[in-house]
Amino acid sequence: MEWLADPNAWIALVTLTALEIVLGIDNIIFLTVLVGRLPESQRNLARTLGLALAMGTRILLLLSLAWIMSLTAPLFEVPGVPSIKVPRLDISGRDLILLGGGLFLLWKSVHEIHNSLEGEGDGEGGKAGRASFASVLIQIAIIDIVFSLDSVITAVGLADQVAVMVIAIVLAVAVMMVAAKPIGEFVDRHPTIKMLALSFLILVGFALVAEGLDFHVPKGYIYFAMAFSVAVEMLNIRIRARAAVVKAPSAPVHLRKRMPDGHSEG
Repeated sequence: MEWLADPNAWIALVTLTALEIVLGIDNIIFLTVLVGRLPESQRNLARTLGLALAMGTRILLLLSLAWIMSLTAPLFEVPGVPSIKVPRLDISGRDLILLGGGLFLLWKSVHEIHNSLEGEGDGEGGKAGRASFASVLIQIAIIDIVFSLDSVITAVGLADQVAVMVIAIVLAVAVMMVAAKPIGEFVDRHPTIKMLALSFLILVGFALVAEGLDFHVPKGYIYFAMAFSVAVEMLNIRIRARAAVVKAPSAPVHLRKRMPDGHSEG
């Protein structure tokens, strides 16, 4: 516990916790979309278990740093095409995980958008569109591994003590647990927000595939695009709500309140 007396360790803890929360945004979005397919009574438990899986995965990866570092070693080479300026690629274990995770995220997002557009799960046949609790947790676990790689690599680059990294992850997941439920309920109430969230996941999926192919996409650009899109959608929601109030029909004449002088109010 010598790090407790080190000011640099405390700075690293605060910085890393903030970054872990930011890096967990895509995790919360994915969790919200998946949990939305469960019955209302199971959603809170699924959120808690999903985020607990995220925390456990990150901590286990931190405790196996040697294995994490070995993932960056090239496994095989993909030859380039000099005539069209396609460079040679060295594919590592990390690249394969990012590629697989990105493709899974793209498939899942497109599948959910298709279901939303086709109306699967609506009306009396709604049970057909429901996912099983176990399948949701399995999908969360799969994508947690991909998101955890990014998170753990960031942690290793910012802090030297494993204890600082673990505490930062626990604090970040605790914040995400508090935020996940209101975010999920808000998304459920606004279908356009859900579509926006699925679009974000497609964006993240493309970024993961690009990273797997050694094309670095700065996360700042992605998060700025997300924040800007959400801000615009918030304005649209307010405009739609105001328009709905303006267009609301007035009460019928026979329901209007009678005034003491015998005249109708309104």
